Amino acid sequence: MSDTDDDAGLGCPVPFSQYDRVVLAHGGGGRATRSLVESLFRAALDSPELREDHDGAIVSLEGPVAITTDGFTVRPLFFPGGDLGALAVHGTVNDLACCGARPELLTVSFVLEEGLALTTLARLVRSMGEAARAVGARVIAGDTKVVERGKGDGVYVSVTGLGRVRRALSPRNVRDGDVVIVSGPVGDHGIAVLVAREDVRLGTEIASDQGEIASLVHELLDEGVALHVARDPTRGGLATVLVEIARTAGVSIVLEEPSVPVRSAVSDACELLGLDPLYVACEGRVVLFVAPEHAERALAIARRFQPDAARIGVVTEGPSGLVLAKNAFGGERVLELLSGEQLPRIC
Repeated sequence: MSDTDDDAGLGCPVPFSQYDRVVLAHGGGGRATRSLVESLFRAALDSPELREDHDGAIVSLEGPVAITTDGFTVRPLFFPGGDLGALAVHGTVNDLACCGARPELLTVSFVLEEGLALTTLARLVRSMGEAARAVGARVIAGDTKVVERGKGDGVYVSVTGLGRVRRALSPRNVRDGDVVIVSGPVGDHGIAVLVAREDVRLGTEIASDQGEIASLVHELLDEGVALHVARDPTRGGLATVLVEIARTAGVSIVLEEPSVPVRSAVSDACELLGLDPLYVACEGRVVLFVAPEHAERALAIARRFQPDAARIGVVTEGPSGLVLAKNAFGGERVLELLSGEQLPRIC
């Protein structure tokens, strides 16, 4: 199915008046806009704040609040294991969780291309609503714009998230001796999207790891684990996260490369396509930096969520920003930031 085909698998039909595709009038502020907002967005993303039908939402949050904003332009819109709608929610709430915050409120902005099938849009928005409710977050405000055919690639989504901070997590908390843990196999999302986009035949389906990591992070906090920082390895993958944290914290990191979990299908695909799995994006994994005395407990908790969670490295004193990857044969290589984009349009 293409990104703009009507979805025959939808449950009940959505009343979109005389339109079956996005038209410029949907962004004009008149009857078509009102119909789209009421019959699609508000129906799928329902919350008390949206029902106010106002220019914004009035909320009250006590204590420190974490805020994050992210844009999503994945192509194709639907891929094995996920879609743009759920991805936009998970990508945002995962960033909040990495700040030590419990996700609570979301605002959403859509840029729609003229000609997008409204059933395709409905499928994405319903997926977004389901993902938000599953993590306990409410969509409280939003906006829709329409651009001319050929200028929008279907749909772009931007999401802002707010959450109450339970314990502030920051790269500057990292200390010498901290143990590095990854919550599951890396590279699944980037390869799943690439394979779907290019229609590569591998013999084994690779599904995105798209999902929320907040449950794991907050379980660690509930259990009193000395978690110093958490980061989700999205664009640039695991290697990029390690380099960025090492630079911010002013430390070195030694990565035991054979310990990094990578599914065989992902490893084979990377070898075929000339990619390094350490730099391939995830959308449902988290990298944890934990005090050494709590490392085993943290790993055991992580394995409740994903059995392949693994201890992969350690923080050491040394040149600021140095990440040294050791292979199974005793060889070493320095991990650097990518000079370009290895896999475009994956999130």
